[in-house]
Order: sequence, then C-alpha cells, then structure tokens
Amino acid sequence: MAASKVAEPGLAKPGLAKPGLAKPGLAKPGLDKAMVQHLTQDLDLSHDTLLRVLDLAAQVKRTPQRFAQALAGRYLGLLFEKPSLRTRVTFELAIKQLGGDAVTSVGAVGEREPVKDVARNLDRWTQGIVARVFSQDTVQELAQWSRVPVINALSDLYHPCQALADVQTIKERFGRWDGLKLAFVGDGNNVAHSLMLTAGRLGMQVVVATPEGYEPKPHVAEAAGRVGRISLTTDPREAVEGAHVVYTDVWSSMGHEAEADGRLKSLPPYSVDEALLSQARPDAVFMHCLPAHRGEETTDAVMESERSVVFYQGENRLHAQKGLLLTLLG
Repeated sequence: MAASKVAEPGLAKPGLAKPGLAKPGLAKPGLDKAMVQHLTQDLDLSHDTLLRVLDLAAQVKRTPQRFAQALAGRYLGLLFEKPSLRTRVTFELAIKQLGGDAVTSVGAVGEREPVKDVARNLDRWTQGIVARVFSQDTVQELAQWSRVPVINALSDLYHPCQALADVQTIKERFGRWDGLKLAFVGDGNNVAHSLMLTAGRLGMQVVVATPEGYEPKPHVAEAAGRVGRISLTTDPREAVEGAHVVYTDVWSSMGHEAEADGRLKSLPPYSVDEALLSQARPDAVFMHCLPAHRGEETTDAVMESERSVVFYQGENRLHAQKGLLLTLLG
C-alpha cells in the first residue's frame, strides 16, 4: 500500500514565530542563527550532508586517533527526560574522544523555566545541545531559540541518531545501501519513521508492516515517499519476504505505558521469531535498536543468532554520533 499524500510534515512548532536575536552588545559573538545546522529530524540533513556524516563516521571508526583533538575546547549540553544507556554513554564518549566534553542534565525540560530560556542559557555556555525528550515540540522549540546546533537524540516522532548508526551497520555488512530491502515489523514508531526517511534516501526499499491503527504517521510516510521507495502493509510475511534487513522495536515505548495492554493484544502476530525471519534472504540480518523485550517483539533465539547485528548497531551509535558532531560542530 503506497503512502497517501497529506500535508507537509511540520518541521517547527506551529504558531511560534522566529525569535529575534539578543541585543548586539549581548549577543554571543560569531553566531548567526540563520547559519546554524540543527538535527531536529532526519530531513534536516541534506542528502550530501547525510553522506558526509556517514563518511566521517566510517573514517573515525577506522582511525580514531586522527580525530582525537578535532573538537578540542567544544562542549555539549545533554538534556535527558528519558532514561538512557546507549544514547547517553555514546554522546558523552563521542565528544570526549574528539577532545571536547559534556555536561548532562536529567529531568523534564521546560518544567522549571520555559524551553526558550533553557535554549538561550545553554547556547551561551556550550557549542551544541543534545536532547532526548518525550515530545518533538520540545526539540523544535530548543532549535527555534538556540544559536548552536540542537540534536534530536530521540523524541516521540523521530530517532535520527539511531538511524545513522543503523545505516552505517548495514553498509558495513552489505557494502552498499542501494537496492537493499529493509523490512520493519511491529509498531510504526519513531524508529520506523527515521528509518523510512534515512534508509529510503540512501536507495533502500523500506517496507513497514504494522497492524491497523499502528501505522507510521501519515505526514512522515508522505515525506519519506517523496525521497525513497516506501510501502506500508499489514502483512509481516509480505514485508519480510526477500528482505536483506529485518528490523523491529519494542511494542510499548516510554510514554505509551497506558496502551501496553492493547498493544500486547494487537502486536503478537508481528513478533520477529525464527519462523518469520526465515522468510527473509539467507544472508539477511536482524536489527533492533535496544533495549529488547525478549518474548514480545522478538525472541531470545533471534537476538542471540548469527544473523543478529544488534550490538554492532549499538557500537556504531558512538561512531555515527562522532560523524554527526564533527559535521555540526567542526
């Protein structure tokens, strides 16, 4: 089923006008908001910039010593509304291994003071803001007011940093992106959105299989369909047949706990077990962004199988984010 055309995806929080810069005498020198490159969602990176990030990620993974001081004297402000293992550790390590440093704040963004005030404090102290938040609106508002790059480290709509690590892992395994088929099975969530937007632009065919009511957001599917080969189905076997990559994610992400019972009733036919994975190509790999709920969206046998590359994905979060930081802060 092809994605139907709908309105353009919102790239900024509706109703918020662009703020003016601070008075000239108080402005942070050398910064022009109009020139700042953010990553609030996947399409913020042009195709050329996406390729540059991935090329740098591969380079820094091969020869990390070449980049050991590439971001010396630069600092990140990390904002975490959600618990994190891979995202927090890899961003902290990435900036430190590039010669910079990071400070981390855990808790609700905008609870003690407006989001716009958070942004305008952090952009005076740091060279970049990384935000792992519940709402995409928070990321958009930070970017609207910040004069330094804002990076979406996960929101309810997108997970672009995960997608970068995923496509790096796919390239390492198959040597290319063009012509490969990626099947995403389960809930059409933020990870599915970012894979559609990123893998699709790189020439991969992306097929998303979900139950009715769990499809990707229409505006994301429309945007992805304009830049890649995207299709949606309710049949997991149809999606997985002939796939090079079979991908799934948890059925109840943080923020959807109230829907857990309904999801556990609707999604079991979409569990990636050995029988479903056998419908893919013999050389297919299994991917999961982690953490995984073994016995729900996948099985322990699949997670521990030779086809599983889930820990290579986790490893590449470090390198992909280094490539991203080198591009946005370098």
